[in-house]
Amino acid sequence: MRFVRTTAVAAVFAALVVPTTAHAAPVASAPGDTVTLPVTDALARLPVRSEDRTGYERTKFKHWVDADRDGCNTRAEVLKAEAVVAPEQGASCRLSGGAWFSPYDDRFIQGPGGLDIDHLVPLAEAWDSGASAWSAKEREAYANDLGDDRALIAVSAASNRSKADQDPSTWLPPAVGYRCQYVTDWVADKTRWGLSIDTGEQAALTEVLGNCPDVPVTVTLAR
Repeated sequence: MRFVRTTAVAAVFAALVVPTTAHAAPVASAPGDTVTLPVTDALARLPVRSEDRTGYERTKFKHWVDADRDGCNTRAEVLKAEAVVAPEQGASCRLSGGAWFSPYDDRFIQGPGGLDIDHLVPLAEAWDSGASAWSAKEREAYANDLGDDRALIAVSAASNRSKADQDPSTWLPPAVGYRCQYVTDWVADKTRWGLSIDTGEQAALTEVLGNCPDVPVTVTLAR
């Protein structure tokens, strides 16, 4: 299942290990570079800036697309990858049956109809945090990011719509046991796309991570 992420992932993908000291060497910064560092170090490296939603429209992030032209769009690709019971695939990649686990609210969902594909860092939040300056193609790549399992996640429609476009300062998963994973993945996703955080978000992430293992995260930079 795509939502199960172990702390051993760093050992598999690590291309650069960053020391945990206060004076750690700078991490690589070119698109395609892979970095591994403790999540608290990754958080400390995120730029802190105020947010600005001026000009945001959801349509500025084109999705869902069929990037590999196999007949299944991004939503279907995530559903197929994360199913705990595989759905049947019909014409035009229409999915039926199957079962999924929604980690946000610790629920099993039967059939794809009750699921949303959540952008872990919502599109509006990405816009606020730097995507407003991106090209349309970069925003499309962000909105359909299948290159990192943390970016898109199948969850119950109810939990996704409760979250809406909120960051961790105002919304955390109802499943308390998933919160460490959620904020760790949030930091990883913002690192991958070179997004900033605001002061409220920084405080919330710091507070939650203060009660979590300081696990290493491995990120392949998209920008």
